[in-house]
Amino acid sequence: MATEVAQIPAEETPAVAAPTEKPASEQAEKPAASEPAAAAPAVAAPAENENAQGNKEDGKAASKENADGAADGEAKKDGEAAAAAAPAKSEAPPAQKFNVHKTNFEKDIIYLYQFSRTPLLPSLSPYCLKVETWLRLVGLKYENVDHKMRFRSKKGQLPFIELNGEEIADSAIIIKELSSKYEKNLDSGLTAEQRNVSYATIAMLENHLIWIIFYWRAKYPDSVLKGYKVNLQHALGLRLPNSILNFFFKITFGRKWFQGTKKLKAHGIGVHSAEEIEEFGKDDLKVLSEMLDCKPFFFGDEPTTLDVVAFAVLSQLHYLSKDIAYPLRDYMTEKCPNLIGHVSRMKDKCFPDWDEICTKLDLNAHIPKPEPETKEGKEGGEQEKSNEQEGPEGDKIEKELEKDKSNEKESTEENKEKEETK
Repeated sequence: MATEVAQIPAEETPAVAAPTEKPASEQAEKPAASEPAAAAPAVAAPAENENAQGNKEDGKAASKENADGAADGEAKKDGEAAAAAAPAKSEAPPAQKFNVHKTNFEKDIIYLYQFSRTPLLPSLSPYCLKVETWLRLVGLKYENVDHKMRFRSKKGQLPFIELNGEEIADSAIIIKELSSKYEKNLDSGLTAEQRNVSYATIAMLENHLIWIIFYWRAKYPDSVLKGYKVNLQHALGLRLPNSILNFFFKITFGRKWFQGTKKLKAHGIGVHSAEEIEEFGKDDLKVLSEMLDCKPFFFGDEPTTLDVVAFAVLSQLHYLSKDIAYPLRDYMTEKCPNLIGHVSRMKDKCFPDWDEICTKLDLNAHIPKPEPETKEGKEGGEQEKSNEQEGPEGDKIEKELEKDKSNEKESTEENKEKEETK
C-alpha cells in the first residue's frame, strides 16, 4: 500500500486520504503509509516552484536572448550599412599637398626660379642662363617665376625648378633629369670620345673659368652694377631709390666679400694674385677658341650641352658694358673672335626675343601675351547707335524742309495770281 501510495502522482494524494468507512487499523496504517505521500507533495512543490521559476527565468533569458539577438541583428545591419557606405566616402581621396612655392601649378609646365633680368643680359648667373638656354633649345614649355630673388632651393641654390609639385635643384641635375624624362638629350649624336671631351671641357668652364669671373665680381661690386646696368629697384621689387639700394648693396657685398674670399681660397683660385688669375682666364679662353676653330658649334653644325654651357659663361664677359675695364673681356674680343661669333649664333638661335627681354626686363617674353581688347568695336557700335538715333531726326528735318519749300511755292503762286488780277 505504501508503495502504491508512493507511486501515486502528487496531484492525486488528497483523494487517497478522503475515505472514513475503513477500519481504524487500516486508518492507523494509512497515516504511517501516507507520510511519504504527504511528503511527496511537500517535496514536489518546491521542485514545481523551481521549475516554474526556471521556466520564468528561461523565458526571461530567452526573451533577453531574443532581444539581444534582435539588437545584434540591428547592429549587424547598421555595420553592414556603414561598411557599404564607407567605400563611397573613400572614393574621393584627400587632396595631395605639395611642398612647393607654386601651388597652383599646371601639369608638365616647368617653373624656373632664377635671377631678375638686366638691360644687357637675361641673367647675371651663368648657371641660370645655362638652364634657360637649354630649355629654349630643346623646346620645353617653361615659365619664369617672378620671385624677386626671395626664394632659394632646399639646397640654398639658384636656379631651381618646380615640375608637377616636385623641386629639382642644381643646373646639371636639372638638365639631366629633364633630359631623361622628356628624352631631350642634346649629346645623343656624339661619340664616346666626344662625350668625354665635352664632360672635361664643361668641368673646366664651370669649375675654373666661372670662378675667375666670380673673383672679379667679388673684388669690384660697383663695376658689376655699372657694367650690367643692374636696376636693383626692379630686381628686388622695392620702392626705394636706386641710389640708396646701390649704396646698401655695396656695403652688403663688401661684407660678404670676406666670406667670398674664404670661398675663393677654399676653391684654390683665391690664393693667387690678380695677374695670375687673369692669365688663368686667358688660357681657358685660348683652349676654347682652339677647340671651336672655324666650326659653328663645338661638335659640328648643331649645338650640344657644351655649346649651352660655353654660351652661358662667355656671354657674361661679352655683354659687359664697354665703359667698364675688364682685361679678360678685351682679350676674348681681340684674340678669340670665333668665340664672339659662337655667342652671337647661340643668342640668335635661342633668344630671338633678346632685345625685348633686355628692354622690358620681361621674364616671360617667350610666352604669347593675350591681345588687349580693341575699342573699335565699341566705338563702331556707339556710332551705329548714334546714326540710328540721328536717322529719324534727319528724316524729320528733311520733311520740314520739303514743307517749307512747298509753302514757298504756294505763296509765290498766290502772289502771282494776285498780281494778275490787279
